[in-house]
Amino acid sequence: MAAFVAACPLLPGTVADTGQHKIELIQQDKAPRGAVIVLGQDELNLYARNQIARSFRQGIRGARLDLGAGRATGFAYVDFPKLGQAIGRPLGRLLSWLLAGERRVQVEAHIRSGAGKAQVDLDRVEISGISVSGATLDYLIRNFVRPYYPDAAIGQPFLLAHHVERLEVRPAEVRVVIAR
Repeated sequence: MAAFVAACPLLPGTVADTGQHKIELIQQDKAPRGAVIVLGQDELNLYARNQIARSFRQGIRGARLDLGAGRATGFAYVDFPKLGQAIGRPLGRLLSWLLAGERRVQVEAHIRSGAGKAQVDLDRVEISGISVSGATLDYLIRNFVRPYYPDAAIGQPFLLAHHVERLEVRPAEVRVVIAR
């Protein structure tokens, strides 16, 4: 197992290739039982940017993820009217006017996991430096998160797929522990 983890960075050539390869090993259920797969912050950032570029042609740029002990903070510039158009959910005139232009979005969350389950709890959401919560946050989740991630579970436990036992979120890395 230790040799597998040590060899992962040596497989393909670039950080993006390495992160993509590690994630594919997990998603295709090819990670050995008991393995610990380390995804560095740079690998996760490149993977996320590639996924965003494939999924959203417009409306999101400059996405970045910062990791800490049991927590993650995501940053991006979001043009909500353009994003709404891109995902087939155009905003009404009033919301388009209120949200026109790029907005710096910051989402802080803490992550707990174990026994094949995880939970992501939002600690803080900011748009253009203004804290967002309650009905406004519910609207954003319903209209911009759920269309692409209908099974997203926020604030409630969910099962981890692909034999993942737990996720250990640490500064600069996430350790994916595969069940034995």
